[in-house]
Amino acid sequence: MEQHKDTAVIALLQKRDESALEMIRQAYGRLCGKIAHDILGNTEDTEECVNDMLMKVWQSIPPNHPECLRAYLITLIRHLAIERYRMQTAQKRGGTQFDEALEELRDTLTSDENVSDAVERRELTCAIERFLDTLSLKARRVFMRRYYMADSVSEIAAQYHMSESAVKISLMRTRNRLNDFLKKEGFL
Repeated sequence: MEQHKDTAVIALLQKRDESALEMIRQAYGRLCGKIAHDILGNTEDTEECVNDMLMKVWQSIPPNHPECLRAYLITLIRHLAIERYRMQTAQKRGGTQFDEALEELRDTLTSDENVSDAVERRELTCAIERFLDTLSLKARRVFMRRYYMADSVSEIAAQYHMSESAVKISLMRTRNRLNDFLKKEGFL
């Protein structure tokens, strides 16, 4: 959806016009569904998560007025999907893309138990953002697609015209650099 359309949707939400929700579903439903599905690995949960996201949008705009609707929706759907994932897998591990991504980051961050807590802490988030600013555009995009969007290695390879091996190597090198960076910053 173009920026002026996003602005129009936000204006409709501000006026409490429910047609804005259908516009969001049409423009961003597929993207949000993919993000949720990559985390949850289940179609039924994914659909519920997208519906929950739409409800959250309805409840949060107003008072919120996001500058970028797409980023706002991605953040909401990720948060909701991760929250649902945590509830469903309190003691067990499944086989979703999200599991694989968390497993890859486990050695970089403190421990499997603390990954979620550590990532949510503001200081660590700021440090990771500073680290991402040091990466090349391609390395940053590959990293974000894997660990933020929970895309599979094959999806990233296709998107950036790389071999899967090249994606894995890029991710490994970036994780190693992140590990070194976090040590220097005093997080590890």
